[in-house]
Amino acid sequence: MDHVLNIADNYIWTPYVYPASWPEDWAPRQIISLWVLTNLGALLIYLGFGAISFYYVFDHKLMKHPQFIENQVRKEIQLGIASIFWMSFPTVVLFFVEIKGHSQLYDNISESSLGWPGVYLSIAGFLFFTDMCIYWIHRSMHHRSIYKHFHKQHHIFKIPSPFASHAFHPLDGFLQSLPYHVYPFIFPLHKVVYLSLFVFVNIWTISIHDGDYRIPGPLICLINGAAHHVDHHLFFNYNYGQYFTLWDHLGGSYRHPSALLGRGPHDHIRKLMAEAACTQ
Repeated sequence: MDHVLNIADNYIWTPYVYPASWPEDWAPRQIISLWVLTNLGALLIYLGFGAISFYYVFDHKLMKHPQFIENQVRKEIQLGIASIFWMSFPTVVLFFVEIKGHSQLYDNISESSLGWPGVYLSIAGFLFFTDMCIYWIHRSMHHRSIYKHFHKQHHIFKIPSPFASHAFHPLDGFLQSLPYHVYPFIFPLHKVVYLSLFVFVNIWTISIHDGDYRIPGPLICLINGAAHHVDHHLFFNYNYGQYFTLWDHLGGSYRHPSALLGRGPHDHIRKLMAEAACTQ
């Protein structure tokens, strides 16, 4: 985040916002700046990519499904915005620790002992590590003693739209995002790669709620897509993974997508429409 903070300091904060008596490396100023940037960035990704997905990817016929609740999109957006606001506070603490140099983030490829191969390995490591951690965090959120207090808010939306992607209880959302922040404290990671991955995981989260259940055949049992995730919303104890199905297979929680077996939400809507046509 220090690159983003430096750009904001150079072009916005220093010339137009903060008084000259507030030095750029003053901790309170940095924390305020990080909080503003975190909220603006998260909202831009959530509302921007969410809107693109909702209007150009999401099949609006799904809104006719009997489990698509009244005013659902508005409720998703309200919960998503509130969650981002409250999640930003602990997130900024982690970003602040990072910019103070207490993580293993680095600026130049030359600082990596493995060079470019190390960058590619770190991307693979990030995806594997975060997918593994999120699986177990997500699964723990379904424990009967925890679920009703936190994760139930997200599962109100049985047929999610892209805006359900960030519609969590704030603590639930933060805990599931924690692996993204923990990784660079354990493993070396280039700063630009880290920012890129952070944007990617937010867009991916939107994509698995977008209602587009198409998956290339060879990847069906490997990639956790929207077809897998809608079954998680509908059937509760399946498909906890984030990007991959590996941990669902290992944990015995994998469910082949019902949408690919002719028993998905679209099929249910078509059945209802056919029945309605027959009664006319």
